Amino acid sequence: MERPVTAAEDLPLAGTLVVDLSRALAGPHAAMMLGDMGARVIKVESPGTGDDARGWGPPFVGPEDDPQSTYFMSANRNKESVQLDLKSEEGRATLGELLRRADVLVENFRPGVLDRLGFPPAALHEANPGLVVLSISGFGHDGPEGGRAGYDQIAQGEAGLMSLTGPGPGSPTRVGVPIGDLLAGIYGAYGVATALAARARTGRGTVVRTSLLAALVGVHAFQGTRHTVAGEVPQAQGNHHPTISPYGAFGCRDGMLQIAVGNDAQWLRLLDVLDLPGDDPRFTTNGERRERREELTKVIEDVLMTEDRDTWLARLAEAGVPAGAIRTLDEVYAWDQARSQGLLVEVDHPTAGRIGLPGPALRLFDTDGEEVRREHRPPPLLAEHDDAVRAWLEEKQ
Repeated sequence: MERPVTAAEDLPLAGTLVVDLSRALAGPHAAMMLGDMGARVIKVESPGTGDDARGWGPPFVGPEDDPQSTYFMSANRNKESVQLDLKSEEGRATLGELLRRADVLVENFRPGVLDRLGFPPAALHEANPGLVVLSISGFGHDGPEGGRAGYDQIAQGEAGLMSLTGPGPGSPTRVGVPIGDLLAGIYGAYGVATALAARARTGRGTVVRTSLLAALVGVHAFQGTRHTVAGEVPQAQGNHHPTISPYGAFGCRDGMLQIAVGNDAQWLRLLDVLDLPGDDPRFTTNGERRERREELTKVIEDVLMTEDRDTWLARLAEAGVPAGAIRTLDEVYAWDQARSQGLLVEVDHPTAGRIGLPGPALRLFDTDGEEVRREHRPPPLLAEHDDAVRAWLEEKQ
């Protein structure tokens, strides 16, 4: 029997009010993550147009006279939308009322814009000492290039990620999603969570800052230490791991599959599956296999080309060799495993009807091992909650 959805007040961030001043992707993604965990997220948008992402498309869905951007939908579930003209005194006054009641402010203006609107951190904390302010920028809030506008693909290039991605050193390639924006949002939500934990001890809020640059450098991982420690300058190597072999994508009779051999025991099991000799001196150690990667790839693919993908995946799974398919997105969202992890959620949108959204990456379980489930709300229409939020503010005065 399926466990009922959890009441909103029982979610981890229930009772937490987030004011989301951000637009596009990095800030909205952070605020959405907080909303997934039960926070009330009020998204403040410009009158008439709203978040820039509302105009990003196609594809759009819904009625022709009120089309809704699927890009916007990707980062704004579980939020309320209000319109405020922050250039007007009335709009700034209403924002001030929201911020006096808020636990978290999320913003991704260029550095200095929030100050010019009349909401520098000192003033925010004077009015609300417990406020946690998350500020996301393109390249950082200070430093010689701190004022630069942040766009994901530019940041991917500047942060070195494109030099590591693509078929080879001469073809720098962006990642197929705006990974800098998304990572900055994820780091930002992590920063908010730690700041809220600190506030529970001290009663004081803080300012959390991150950037697309910081988020991308923060995930350089072993590629970063190849340079900072070993003095190498890593370059793109296509679909094969730069330090482990065989570890990458390989052709078979009806397409491609991936194999990841992480140790010598797995290597020997792979040899058994492929019916290759175990005493070939060219490939005894990982170092030797790495040095002869192209030669080894041909040896493996010559065998893989004799059967189709699913046959090889079954044999590799039975032998305990890590392997997998390369799926298209339609295959991913139809995959029973992805659905079992809550990675597709369905919501009733006010104009687009029943829609599916990529689900949150976190799952929660109580001490009895039962999953804590929630009912997700659709991305809001522009100004959908104007009346409700203003009425709530009047009640709280």
